[in-house]
Amino acid sequence: MQIPPKVTERAFERLAEIGAGAQGQALRVAVEGGGCSGFQYEIKLDDPADDDVVLEGHGEKVVIDSVSLPFLANATIDFSEELIGARFVIDNPNATSSCGCGTSFSI
Repeated sequence: MQIPPKVTERAFERLAEIGAGAQGQALRVAVEGGGCSGFQYEIKLDDPADDDVVLEGHGEKVVIDSVSLPFLANATIDFSEELIGARFVIDNPNATSSCGCGTSFSI
């Protein structure tokens, strides 16, 4: 059985700050083919679909489609604020390597 990804309190708090749930949207985290390492993350605000896995906290939702779920098993979805900018980040133990941009990885 796969362990679904974990979403940190900080990530849910950021979604609440931007009002995603109030707009009826969720943070969609998906894995697609491409990028410089073979796979890449797509992270965006989107409407939840009926077949999504839904992770909830602080009245906010993070949704993952069933195709992406195995690639994100045991991962942690967080929000990071640094001098160069702020973004949602994924710590994925399934990734064997990743590129410098942090959105492309291989398994």
